[in-house]
Amino acid sequence: MSSDTSKKPIAPYLCIGLSTIAYNISKRADIKRNLDNIENCIEGAIETVNINMPVKIVALAEGALTGFTDEVFDLPHTLAANELFIEIPGEETERLGKLAKKYGTYIIGQCKARWPEVIKDRYFNTLFIINPEGKVVHKAPKNHIWCRERSCTPHDVYDRWVELYGDGIEAFYPVLKTDDIGNIGTICCSDGEYPEAVRALALNGAEVVYRPSEAMPMTGSGISGGGSWMIQNRAHAEFNSVYMICPNIGPVYVHPKTEFPFNVSGGNSHIVDYRGEIMSYQANNANSIVTAVIDIEALRQFRVMNLNRNWTKDLRTELFKKMSDKPIQPKNLCLENAPL
Repeated sequence: MSSDTSKKPIAPYLCIGLSTIAYNISKRADIKRNLDNIENCIEGAIETVNINMPVKIVALAEGALTGFTDEVFDLPHTLAANELFIEIPGEETERLGKLAKKYGTYIIGQCKARWPEVIKDRYFNTLFIINPEGKVVHKAPKNHIWCRERSCTPHDVYDRWVELYGDGIEAFYPVLKTDDIGNIGTICCSDGEYPEAVRALALNGAEVVYRPSEAMPMTGSGISGGGSWMIQNRAHAEFNSVYMICPNIGPVYVHPKTEFPFNVSGGNSHIVDYRGEIMSYQANNANSIVTAVIDIEALRQFRVMNLNRNWTKDLRTELFKKMSDKPIQPKNLCLENAPL
């Protein structure tokens, strides 16, 4: 987690977390409807807040492109892989790339996608980052899934994944390292229910972590806004000295003929600073935003100079290295058969 002080300092910038209303798709072409709404919201959000400071990150919620058809209707994995989901890069990221280029910003998003270079007839819940030139510069899979999610994970095809990418932290928790917005790590929803996930990103150099979307009751438990989802994200930020960008999905139209949407997520998007303090919070999630200033140089100064709250500098890693020796969830469950 050391910082290279020889590089040009990174100016503070604005980050936007976007919560959009979504329509469950019945075919890949339906994604266009969601992209139309996303495009309108991105343009409105940037035009609203960039009078204060340049917007360098726009973060979408999980489900923003496709909704959750596969989970709601428990579709067979291979059917969903081949008829609903996408490739990254592809036409959908190309459209988002035009927006990134227009506004000179990074766009961080999520979509279930095929990784044919890994294995055929599978989809992975995939996080991606598009740079201001409109190119996909980061792609990472979700590693832990919700009980009703049928996505494939690297652990499900572990031997093949390691054959292609190795078995280091970078293979499972890659970090995009940039000269203009800092080092960005990505996880999704259930990933954040495991402290090890954000710790892995932090130890791999992450300074900003994107963790989109969570569902009720986690987002609405207790009296304070955000429920246990908020507690987790504040803890991730505090324990690892990272910013957390956490936009939640808006109300979802479950079926094309549904008259009204269902608010499965409960809203409560937020951005948390590297001390675990809430910088921006929004209970409403119907085409709404959270926004905050990201100050990478302040974070780096904090990591270097703070003797108390920069916890990772004092890790006694040898004490923990045997902790994960004993397997719990079996690996390679989907090398031969699709997820059930």
